Amino acid sequence: MDAYTGFAEVYDLFMDDIPYGEWCEYVAGLLAEYGIQDGLLLDLGCGTGKLTRRLADRGFDMIGIDLSEEMLEIAREKSDPEQILYLMQDMREFELYGTVRAIVSICDSMNYLMGYEELVQVLGLANNYLDPGGIFLFDMNTLYKYETLLGEQTIAENREEGSFIWENYYDEEERINQYDLTLFIRQEGGLYRKYEETHYQYAFDLKEVEQAVREAGMELVAVYDAFTREPVRTDSQRVYVIAREHGKTVR
Repeated sequence: MDAYTGFAEVYDLFMDDIPYGEWCEYVAGLLAEYGIQDGLLLDLGCGTGKLTRRLADRGFDMIGIDLSEEMLEIAREKSDPEQILYLMQDMREFELYGTVRAIVSICDSMNYLMGYEELVQVLGLANNYLDPGGIFLFDMNTLYKYETLLGEQTIAENREEGSFIWENYYDEEERINQYDLTLFIRQEGGLYRKYEETHYQYAFDLKEVEQAVREAGMELVAVYDAFTREPVRTDSQRVYVIAREHGKTVR
């Protein structure tokens, strides 16, 4: 699992097309349907904290976990330290001091898990650190998106603050999506520094996701076509999975 390094500096710049406000409304709306409108929440794979801060503004007590120290530095700079606790941890081995009401993970962070066993491992940790009946809400890119839309694509963008070239390769047999990032980030004085990163994501089949939820001891509640309450379609690009903690008893 690779951490964002050079890209962290310009992540928010190049991801400014993501409507985080609308995504937050959707996530908060789903949580509210399960009676979660306040209390302690974990944002797993929080990145620069864009969703974390929005949920904190809604009154949630937030913890953000990410593997990238660079992303967390940016998140801390933009957040009230009394409002949000950020921890640098690998989601496959994350640890908390106690339980939380809900865990959320968006922007396909879960696709960075390399296969079924790692997915079960994270789901098991989620089940352990959730309050009785707590909710784990996460999104994923779909097989359809990797196979049909990303595939062998090259994406480039040039701005004054920085530029990137995104070369994408998808291995249908292994179901692993590789993207090579070449970044040119403007430094003080006007010169540009070059960074190179390689990231890998795994394309999960929805049936194995459902099986992993159950194997981890959780209850599968719903799977939606992203940003709707509708069932997943054959051409869904992103899905949201809602799993409920199972096994604890309320004292």
